[in-house]
Amino acid sequence: MIEFLELPWVQRLVFGLGGLTLGLLFEYVAVDRVKRFAERTRFKWDDLLLEALKGLPTVWLGAAGAYFALGVGAPDPRLTSVAYSVLSVVAIAAGVLAGVRLAGGAVEILSTEAAGTMQSPTLVVNLAKLAVGILGAFIILQNLGIQITPLITALGIGGLAVALALQDTLGNLFAGVQIILSRMVRTRDYVKLSSGEEGFVSDVRARHTTIETFPDGNLVTVPNSVLASSIVKNYTFPLQALWVSIDVGVSYASDLVHVEEVTLDVARKVLAELDGGVKDQEPVMVYRAFGSSSIDFEVRLKVQDFRSQGPVRHEFIKRLHRRYGAEGIEIPFPIRTVIMKGELPG
Repeated sequence: MIEFLELPWVQRLVFGLGGLTLGLLFEYVAVDRVKRFAERTRFKWDDLLLEALKGLPTVWLGAAGAYFALGVGAPDPRLTSVAYSVLSVVAIAAGVLAGVRLAGGAVEILSTEAAGTMQSPTLVVNLAKLAVGILGAFIILQNLGIQITPLITALGIGGLAVALALQDTLGNLFAGVQIILSRMVRTRDYVKLSSGEEGFVSDVRARHTTIETFPDGNLVTVPNSVLASSIVKNYTFPLQALWVSIDVGVSYASDLVHVEEVTLDVARKVLAELDGGVKDQEPVMVYRAFGSSSIDFEVRLKVQDFRSQGPVRHEFIKRLHRRYGAEGIEIPFPIRTVIMKGELPG
């Protein structure tokens, strides 16, 4: 038995399988227990770190086992050199993968902490991952003895040709970066474009921005270059609260002072009792014109966000109609007087 264990190939197998087994045990015992503990805490960075390292201890310990296995006996030096290079690339690539995961997760956490529950657009997350990935690729190339400077020069010359071939794609990419940096729109902002599209911004990607229409929830895809050059009305930024205007008309026989008192009383109660109303904001009523069949005025109520305007408008109209009926205030029908000249044919 001892002689069998002294065989080089047996020892290599033991080192290789031992490192892989140790990595799996570490992954599913130690890391799993730490992960369950981290999930019970409110701190997000420990969850991110464990998620970034998912599966990598097995790779590293397996590579370490293979490294020690190569030192057993007297293998071919050329084969050993190649194997060492492969193992170093695998270990560094695993570290780069962890860095990519950390970069993407860190951007999402920081954006959420800076803007409440608002996550960073996909374009920002992908750019952070790409930057770490490129840096890792350069480290791997340098570790393999490949000169980076000539490669960068070649990529710079070839990049000019690629840029000419991908003008539209790169234009949308830079427009997406401009949209994010200028903060003209953010995810979950309600916007309306000059071309007519409107809805909640759901994400900004490399080529396009997706807008979720309200209330049907369909997705509209707008190229970043089109969005960057459009006239955009943002109903959410800088303030989410907005005014809702409702047009009303009453009979010419109405007591306008009484109408104003009743209307404002209904508006105050709606704002105070509905979740979407701004309770500390006084409603506004302004008489506007002598209409063809009514005296027209406008009522303005302030709501918390764009979604709230529908329920507030709906409840205000219902209550105002019921209150006008109880108070004897008439909302007249449109009246048209037709004057016909000449006699009707017999």
